[in-house]
Amino acid sequence: MYHHISAERLTIERVGEIISKGYKLDLSQEAIERICRCRKYLDEKMEHQSEPIYGITTGFGSLCNISIGKDDLSQLQKNLVMSHACGVGERVPKEIVKLMLLLKVQSLSYGNSGVQLSTVQRLIDFYNEDVTPVVYQQGSLGASGDLAPLANMSLPLLGLGMVEWQGKELPAAEVLALKGWQPVTLMSKEGLALLNGTQFMSAYGVWSLIQARRLSRVADKVGAMSLDAFDGRIEPFCAPVNEVRHHKGQIATAGAIRALLEGSQIIRRPKKHVQDPYSFRCIPQVHGAAKDTIAYVGSVLEDEINSPTDNPTVFPELDMVVSAGNFHGEPIALPMDFLAVAVAELGNISERRTYQLIGGKRDLPSFLVAKPGLNSGFMIPQYAAASIVSQSKGLCWPASCDSIPSSQGQEDHVSMGSNAATKLYRVVCNTERVLAIELMNAAQALDFRRPLKSSPAIEAWHEAYRRVVPFVDNDTVMTPLIAASVEFIRNAE
Repeated sequence: MYHHISAERLTIERVGEIISKGYKLDLSQEAIERICRCRKYLDEKMEHQSEPIYGITTGFGSLCNISIGKDDLSQLQKNLVMSHACGVGERVPKEIVKLMLLLKVQSLSYGNSGVQLSTVQRLIDFYNEDVTPVVYQQGSLGASGDLAPLANMSLPLLGLGMVEWQGKELPAAEVLALKGWQPVTLMSKEGLALLNGTQFMSAYGVWSLIQARRLSRVADKVGAMSLDAFDGRIEPFCAPVNEVRHHKGQIATAGAIRALLEGSQIIRRPKKHVQDPYSFRCIPQVHGAAKDTIAYVGSVLEDEINSPTDNPTVFPELDMVVSAGNFHGEPIALPMDFLAVAVAELGNISERRTYQLIGGKRDLPSFLVAKPGLNSGFMIPQYAAASIVSQSKGLCWPASCDSIPSSQGQEDHVSMGSNAATKLYRVVCNTERVLAIELMNAAQALDFRRPLKSSPAIEAWHEAYRRVVPFVDNDTVMTPLIAASVEFIRNAE
């Protein structure tokens, strides 16, 4: 199956579908015509214009006042890619690099970047043939675009750098030769088109957003199981009390919990207690605020991935080549910091529910084992969740608050959106683990409520979970159970 790159808006849902179903990419006829028209215009413009054009007939950054001769324009672009390939640190996960390729193709397809059609096609070849450039997580300031990681992504087009192919890390030149692909010879502007842009930040942001939407749904389901296992009250989830406050996410969460617990014997039996702790009673308010944040960040990221973000921007129909700042990551750096906070809060409240479940309250045994003392039971999984949550809190310090001048002061304010993006990724992974630990505890606690049953929806989920993670009678090694719980959550949908 193919996804056709076109002017049609690329939604976050569509990106998720492309990834999950393994679509290949191709260019629509419309996109081909836009790319070719822009390249032709730029070539003709350079033939007749005597004034320098930034990054096309000049150097880069603070070297923008140095003119470059016509015979050196191709070497200028190749030098740009090589000199900017300064990525360091951990490797970017393969699924994120593939997203970078997809989003870079999308950005170049609008016909405002001046690239050759063959360059865009080679990016598509890399995507479709699963030849994945080796990119590193650190090095971008998120302002002149993601220069360092996009340079490492682009090196293999030129037969330089490394790629992952068939499970091995190999020199790009070797894989190109095996594929019969000639290295791309960059024309004027093309190095800038590849390196300017926010596709590193955006790829991390889109991946994290897709996972955040999934974890938001999972958090409701796990929270509902925990609420019933804790013998919680359903009244805080009734429609009137949530609708009176008007927040969409809160209303949606309360409705989801009511639906999940419909038909539960436990939830409708008389309660001795008047109130539940906030981690149960305020699920609509906390999970709902995360939903509202996810919706906002989704709208911003969707605008971003449907835009050309390199520099200069070429407008053939207006006869304009404008050097501006559309590569600056601030519009998505702030929302990604915000999303990290929201996702961390899903983990924060989850860990508190876990803590309540193991506390020996409401006829549940201490640490959720029949013989506490001889058995430590679920004591230390809560420690692990607390440790993870604490790390996420540290990662929530907003990267977008910082700026360090670069390029001799020419680039004097930067977004640090790349750091916001990679921190967000870690927070998402952390929250998935915390929810998996809560699910272990919720399922264990629910078993202590027998013979009473929860709702059909929760009981079906519990039954599926028990096929992967068993009830714990006596102490056992917990790490494999936590890993299995994470995997269950990851495949729950």
